[in-house]
Amino acid sequence: MSSIAELRNITKNFDGIRALDDVNLKIQEGEILALLGPNGSGKTTLLKILAFIEKPSKGEVYFAGRKATDKNLLQMRMESTMVFQKTMLFNTTVYNNVAYGLKMRKAPKNKVDEEVSKALGLVKLDGFENRHTKKLSGGEQQRVALARALALNTKLLLLDEPTANLDPKTVSIIEEVMATANRKLKTTVVMATHNMFQAKNLPHRIALVKDGKISEVGTSTEIFRNLSKTLASFAALENTFNGTAKATENGITSVDIGNDVLIETTAQQSGTVSVFVSPEDIILSKKRFDSSARNIFKGKIVEILDLGSLVRLKVDVGKPFTVQITKRSFNQMELNLETEVFLTFKASSVQII
Repeated sequence: MSSIAELRNITKNFDGIRALDDVNLKIQEGEILALLGPNGSGKTTLLKILAFIEKPSKGEVYFAGRKATDKNLLQMRMESTMVFQKTMLFNTTVYNNVAYGLKMRKAPKNKVDEEVSKALGLVKLDGFENRHTKKLSGGEQQRVALARALALNTKLLLLDEPTANLDPKTVSIIEEVMATANRKLKTTVVMATHNMFQAKNLPHRIALVKDGKISEVGTSTEIFRNLSKTLASFAALENTFNGTAKATENGITSVDIGNDVLIETTAQQSGTVSVFVSPEDIILSKKRFDSSARNIFKGKIVEILDLGSLVRLKVDVGKPFTVQITKRSFNQMELNLETEVFLTFKASSVQII
């Protein structure tokens, strides 16, 4: 398989701080590649260099076999597009937002209408053309931003944490859009994520990124089968526990992580394992509610971190779990330190790594 883009010995410095350090990476044409790593590891900077938004301090960028230079930079920018984690939309209708790039490229009106309609259909926002972006939910706004990128039909689609802080329904839609664009439109997709569950299931390959370096590249099976130091150190940041796995009669695996905490997972394994639960997959409530989820724990809030529109909580259920909720939910539930809460998550959300 030929490479659509290649980074050779890329280094990027910002005011004396090294964001990328001698990075080499080939992106294969037609693949979905995940850049997996913690926040601040250099993933966004790497995407911006691939989008020709940032220039490397050192090294060379190749696109479709051609070296990027000042002379061909504008042309190469036309072949890739980037969707940022923080949605940036114009204060106008959905149609005008999605059509913007096409109009800048002077596409005829009938072509603009066709591509806008097609892109909105892909992100399941049919009929939203005349709605104002300010009246959309956060998830709908993110889908509009994705539609704007898809409407350009570029060879390379770059996504920075495309599903961070979104509701499960929107996450499912966006993941489906990425897979469809890759499969039907033959779009090469590079996505930055810190969600290990997403990285394990969606992309063809994963590049582990930490401290501005790529330590390992491989298929999800290769990456997760051999738990490298980079992946282990990243995973250990939150909701990763060592325990003993034991298969049950109903096809579920029970993992004893200590302190009378048993986690159930659909993964089939036994013996000593490490398990990971994404904070985004955990539902927090003040009352226990009826749910088909197999994992329900009662605990107390022991740490609160205000992230602006989001709040990150640490809940002790015998073991410390990290959960992320919106500031609105935090205020509505009147949460505080020592508040008793319930954590609920599905067995299918538990990864054995």
